[in-house]
Parts: sequence; structure tokens; C-alpha cells
Amino acid sequence: MKPRTRRTLFVLSGLTSLGIATALILQAFESNLVFFFSPSQIAAKEAPQDRLFRVGGLVKEGSVERDPAGLSVRFMVTDTVEQVQVSYVGLLPDLFQEGKGVVAQGRLDDKGVFYAQQVLAKHDENYMPPEAAEALSKAGASGSITNRTLQKGPSL
Repeated sequence: MKPRTRRTLFVLSGLTSLGIATALILQAFESNLVFFFSPSQIAAKEAPQDRLFRVGGLVKEGSVERDPAGLSVRFMVTDTVEQVQVSYVGLLPDLFQEGKGVVAQGRLDDKGVFYAQQVLAKHDENYMPPEAAEALSKAGASGSITNRTLQKGPSL
């Protein structure tokens, strides 16, 4: 085999290996990508039915229903315009409360119920997850949530 042919095969095999590695990395990245949707976007049918995603907003006052015999919890997440029913089985964070910010990760079923696999609550009085704060500000939230609360980050 000539040196030129050998060099060409070496370059082609290297490019093929690089292409396969890139395709595998992109596929792994896509399967781990989780998007955020507000309750208004879910009501507008913008959220996927077949993928994991996050929904965030405020836990609607009076909407938390706990199963006395187990760890099942149902509650409504609202951006003050629309609301989504969330069903979760497991221990909720200690800071989970009605009227406070929350982000839940899971899947939406055909009936519009969001089945959460994970629920995250805010960690202090002045902080709200950025995605939830942005969704609330886009929805024109007013009342007890002020611009200062929406814009302030975590305090150290």
C-alpha cells in the first residue's frame, strides 16, 4: 500500500470516528435536555406530551390535597393567569408551601395533569427560581409579588 493511500485511510477513519463520537454526544445531550414551560404555555398546548419538562409558578392557595394514607400530593401551579394540576408521590421539600414558588419536573398526560417526578421549592423568602419568576412577570403577576422579589437573586 502506498504511503499516500495509507494516510488517506488514516484521515478517513479518524473523521469517521470523530463523527460517530459527535453523534453520540449530541444524542446524550438531547436526551438530558429539560425545558421549562409556564402554566400559560401548557394551557396553550406548547408543552410536549412525550418528554420530560419543568413547570413552575406559585402553588395556588387552598389547592394542596394530601393523601392521608400515603405520600401522594395533588396541587395547582399557577402563573396567575392559568393553572396546571400537579400530582406527586414522594416527600415534598420542607419549604413547600401554598402561595410560594415551586418548580416541578415530570410529564404531562392526555388529560392535562402534570405527573411530577421531582418538586423543587424556593430556598429563602427573597428568592424564586428564575424560570418561575420570568413566567410570572410575563403573565403580568401583581399583588404580593413585587418586581424587587422577582429580580432579587439568592442571598448569601
